[in-house]
Amino acid sequence: MTQEVDLDAVVRQRVRGLRLARGWSLDALAARCFVSPSTLSRIETGHRRIALDQLVPLARALGTTLDQLVEPVEDEDVVIRPDPEHVEGMTTWLLTRPGAIPGVVVAKMRITPERAAHGPGVHPGREWFTVLSGTVRLRLGERTILVGPGQAAEFSTMVPHAIEPHDGPVELLSIFDRDGERAHLHGPPVPDA
Repeated sequence: MTQEVDLDAVVRQRVRGLRLARGWSLDALAARCFVSPSTLSRIETGHRRIALDQLVPLARALGTTLDQLVEPVEDEDVVIRPDPEHVEGMTTWLLTRPGAIPGVVVAKMRITPERAAHGPGVHPGREWFTVLSGTVRLRLGERTILVGPGQAAEFSTMVPHAIEPHDGPVELLSIFDRDGERAHLHGPPVPDA
């Protein structure tokens, strides 16, 4: 029973929070999900339980999914304690849980000049990073671009590219799609024998 009450409270808070974030009145949301404003008010204030047949239209009207609307909240779902992975000249901390954002991985990386030289790589997709400290030497096709602290870069990974430290260690925050994750975090594929 306590779990049901807690879930009901979480859903009420999410409905109200999403409604207010969009700047909608009770009337505006009620019109979008075909519920009376008074019923919606009672749901948000806890004076009425949310019926299952009301959840789907509410989620749809608020631009979310039913899963996201009823997802439980736990402290462990908030704090990520990444374990560093080391290879010569590079340390990586994965900042997303597996499958948390389908097809996307966020990682903090520290690259030092000791990193073994790699030729520019090519793979499908796009890549994005922002420099936290140091300066990145981004080799992008025939160009070399210096990206400093507080700056970001976004580029097609179909262009031959390499991310290297320039004049000392560099720390960056990077977002990879599946192909970028495989290429940059797990190394090049091993050819079949």
